[in-house]
Amino acid sequence: MNDQMTHERGQRTEELQTVISCRDLGKTYLLDKLEVPVLKSVTLEVGMGERIAIVGASGSGKSTLLHLLGGLDNATRGSVAILGHEVGKMNEVQRGMIRNQSLGFVYQFHHLLPEFTAVENVAMPLLIRGMKRKEAEPVAIAMLARVGLAHRLHHLPAELSGGERQRTAVARALVTKPVCVLADEPTGNLDRKSADDLFDLMQQLNEELGTSFIVVTHDLGLASRMQKSLQLIDGILH
Repeated sequence: MNDQMTHERGQRTEELQTVISCRDLGKTYLLDKLEVPVLKSVTLEVGMGERIAIVGASGSGKSTLLHLLGGLDNATRGSVAILGHEVGKMNEVQRGMIRNQSLGFVYQFHHLLPEFTAVENVAMPLLIRGMKRKEAEPVAIAMLARVGLAHRLHHLPAELSGGERQRTAVARALVTKPVCVLADEPTGNLDRKSADDLFDLMQQLNEELGTSFIVVTHDLGLASRMQKSLQLIDGILH
């Protein structure tokens, strides 16, 4: 499965130039026997190297959509495909594999492991992939240097500033060289300067590495700097 997915990833990337797509995607939650539709019908294609912002009011389903696109949750209706592989047809092991190989995730709260240093946190996805520590750490160090943290390699998250923690989280998301990064309010806990610095970093890495970004945000200033801005209203993407 691993070799096949790697081969198909390259082949499909060449053929399709589409990293993530969804068709007629819907999600309904059941609360005390009451059906609550969050997403009604969302169709979206994200191409190689695209930077897309998804904006909307609180509770509009932005984070739910991101979780569905990343294969972290199951849709009630419709389909999601990552590099042409339909997520709904995969088991949990296969989903975990394609997430580790193809996607990176950045959240409003950095979710760094507090007992590990910056370089250990960034190396973690490589270790999960099966890479040996002596091979993973130089790759993690290079990625931290790329995001301007070569001087913070051996600091714990508590010893880093908020902006440095988020840059470490971005390095962790990018260390596996994913085709797409899914970011959920990545600047939500940052001051304006740190938020602007983080966006500049994402834009630079997007241009250098060709990584696609799908960013859920309340920050209209951030959204306006993306290549495309979509709005989620009443469960439908506009």
